[in-house]
Amino acid sequence: MAWQQAMGSHAAGGSQAPPAAAGGGETQRTQYPYVTGTSVIALKYKDGVIMACDTGASYGSTLRYKSVERIKAVGKHSLIGASGEFSDFQEILRYLDELTLSDHMWDDGNSLGPKEIHSYLTRVMYNRRNKFDPLWNSLVLGGVKKGPKGDEKYLGMVNMIGTHFEENHVATGFGNHLAIPILRAEWREDMTFEEAVKLVEKCLLVLLYRDRSSINKFQIAKITTEGSTIYPPYSLKTYWGFSHFENPAQGAVGSW
Repeated sequence: MAWQQAMGSHAAGGSQAPPAAAGGGETQRTQYPYVTGTSVIALKYKDGVIMACDTGASYGSTLRYKSVERIKAVGKHSLIGASGEFSDFQEILRYLDELTLSDHMWDDGNSLGPKEIHSYLTRVMYNRRNKFDPLWNSLVLGGVKKGPKGDEKYLGMVNMIGTHFEENHVATGFGNHLAIPILRAEWREDMTFEEAVKLVEKCLLVLLYRDRSSINKFQIAKITTEGSTIYPPYSLKTYWGFSHFENPAQGAVGSW
């Protein structure tokens, strides 16, 4: 039998290195994120959808890159933001470029809206998860497109295993724990753009204080029926004079 012959040759010749280790054949690398971005925050407001994140990317636990853009426009009607592995996000952007190009080739006067693109991303993420080769990202997809009921705002997210939902406000990463309670308490459907910016900045400031992977360089984007706008990065005014910041170990258990 084949397995008996294999066992016999193994016993006779000892263990052999696999082809990759011997210098030829296929090589495999660990499924682990290396360069990652942190939280993305997005919410609907009166005229459209606003999205924000910082521009930092960490190499492991080291804040290695300070000017990484993690919000991109997709077609005419959508914005995408990503936390997690940045190279996987670049791969997803290539998928979306192919999708929008294929859609444009139909030349039928219609284009993919945010709901269709979000649905496509859920299939991509779930498919890669089932292959045990996931894309290590949490994605936020927002947009505005004219529909039968007028301007239809859309905001949803999908994580690395394909879990997805639609909501009025979303946050990924650490923001899912610290920003969502603020958004639930203060978000309103009739918010102006200026009010939405203030709420987003409040969430970003909380994350800057509490998330070691966050940096004080943020980018905000909006999308309305007139199109998408991604604003240049800027910094927020901070205050580090709180007593708990000056002596963080006060009241902690232990001798440290």
